[in-house]
Amino acid sequence: MRTLSRICVYCGSSPGASPAYREAAVRLGELLAARGIGLVYGGGRVGLMGAVADAVLARGGEVTGVIPHFLNQREIEHRGLTELHVVETMHERKAKMAALSDAFIALPGGIGTLEELFEIWTWTQLGSQEKPVGLLDVQGYYRPLIVFLDHVVSEQFMKPGHRAMLQVSDDPVALLELLAAWRPSAEYKWMMPGER
Repeated sequence: MRTLSRICVYCGSSPGASPAYREAAVRLGELLAARGIGLVYGGGRVGLMGAVADAVLARGGEVTGVIPHFLNQREIEHRGLTELHVVETMHERKAKMAALSDAFIALPGGIGTLEELFEIWTWTQLGSQEKPVGLLDVQGYYRPLIVFLDHVVSEQFMKPGHRAMLQVSDDPVALLELLAAWRPSAEYKWMMPGER
């Protein structure tokens, strides 16, 4: 089992349509704090981002935010964090969040959340980072995406081993256990001619 000292959480800057999304963010935050796992996230005070950060802080946990300067200027940053890194670009933000974290979880969110999730998963597939990546599938939010990912495998645009790199659960306790137990795959992304 790997030690998870800090987990990066990607999630929406909106609360979403269902109260269940915020409830899941709060539950995850409380769980991280209870287990002594620090939160690394995008540094915002709004939406699910603010909910997960507030939940960790309310339980005495550590929260590290990473926010680009242009968003910081719009005053959407959370001002009560343990630590806030202000960077110049979105690329720097993602790299800093990855460097500070032992694992990654995506809660419900929009295109920014999806972009962060797919980038870090791609880094894992390519072997440029060896940290687990998971989806917290709140009320089936990610079910259509999971079906599509399985379709990508069936159409041979992704190997089953690379699909298996993404851990999925609708329960945050179970997801943390999956992330702690995860081991890097020996399967390489690149194929020799004639391989599938």
